[in-house]
Amino acid sequence: MTRERHIPGANSTELLKRREAAVPRAVFNTVPIFVAGGEGAEVIDVDGNRYIDLAGGLGVLNIGRANPHVLDAVHAQVDRYIHECFHVSMYEEYVELAEALNQITPGDHDKKTMLANSGAEAVENAVKIARYATGRDAVVGFTNAFHGRTLLGMTLTAKEMPYKHGFGPFAPETYRVPFAYCYRCPFGLEYPSCGVACAEHTADVIDSQIGKDNVACMIVEPVQGEGGFVVAPDEYLPALKEICEERDIVFIDDEIQSGMGRTGTMFAAEHYDVTPDIVTTAKSLGAGFPISGVTGRAELMEAPHVGGLGGTYGGNPVACAAALAVIGELTETDLLERARAQGRAIRDRLDPLVDELEIVGEVRGLGPMVGIELVTDKSTKEPHKIATGAVAKRCHERGVLILKAGTYDNVIRLLAPLGIPDAELEAGLDVLVDALRWAQTGAGRS
Repeated sequence: MTRERHIPGANSTELLKRREAAVPRAVFNTVPIFVAGGEGAEVIDVDGNRYIDLAGGLGVLNIGRANPHVLDAVHAQVDRYIHECFHVSMYEEYVELAEALNQITPGDHDKKTMLANSGAEAVENAVKIARYATGRDAVVGFTNAFHGRTLLGMTLTAKEMPYKHGFGPFAPETYRVPFAYCYRCPFGLEYPSCGVACAEHTADVIDSQIGKDNVACMIVEPVQGEGGFVVAPDEYLPALKEICEERDIVFIDDEIQSGMGRTGTMFAAEHYDVTPDIVTTAKSLGAGFPISGVTGRAELMEAPHVGGLGGTYGGNPVACAAALAVIGELTETDLLERARAQGRAIRDRLDPLVDELEIVGEVRGLGPMVGIELVTDKSTKEPHKIATGAVAKRCHERGVLILKAGTYDNVIRLLAPLGIPDAELEAGLDVLVDALRWAQTGAGRS
């Protein structure tokens, strides 16, 4: 499966010509192939090439592709009805999924859930709810964050290119503070002797520059996704939650990429023993169907007026059926334990590379949500963008799908389906490790 192949193949090349004629260039593509099928952690392209999937449809396929329980649930729902619009004629699937999300999200307080279509929509609605409930306007976000491509989501996203370049002006009353990116500490300190000074800085910015009575909410990813799989240190999220509690600020936990088992627990916030006021979910919630959730304290969710929240397709019954099957897989099988085992296997293979290879600056992650930060020099930590792209391309040509990430485009991130067979995972890691060693020799550095 990991033999070298020439991509794109003939059939993908023909489809690429049609794509270039019909689809704008701004709609980016990572690998120049077209998919014909696949199952679990395997992808098959239209030229018959097979690939080991360490990308997971950009974090959407935690339970794998073509999961039989999801397919059965979707087929059964399609045979009944496809769409009704919950605002016109209600259906049980919406309520059942809301009940399930209320049950599995952190905290034993009373909760309610609204459903939407995408992560960006979940973020937009979470902020709307927080603003309405508090009567305040300001939103605090973080460096290296990613919260979507809609106006507010894009504004809260830190990375300028390609997400924000040329798309301004941006949404008002949004503020950014440094995230606890310990490998690149914005204060030049070292963890843990730093005392998590970045949290103290956040409190000072809120109090002295924004005004605590002006802040509606703080939104944070426990593990930053697009920002480079940056993992918050143990004390950081609890410190942020305390800052919010002391100022009556709504604490929004963005679990769009880190949730649904991605870190070996249902939600990444569980690693920190933090109870958010609002949790946003999407991506792997629907196993490929467009659906997202905003789950929060009942009193917050009840604040907006009737008709203030919603959308035509939000909580589509087919997507709800898929999501309920996903939750069933995560709660009723050993998939979370398999995820934790996957994380251990990945770290066993990748952690030694920090000492072996000069270009590997850091390997980090929670569970199987692992990133490899590449640098030109360990002492300066200068981002190595060229090697990152070269490593990804070499993996693709050898039958392994991986993704880049990071504010500086210098992080390889792994998002394999949680149930990937051990042999496929090891084969994929073999290709990745070989590509990193190849890049170290200089072959991928120019």
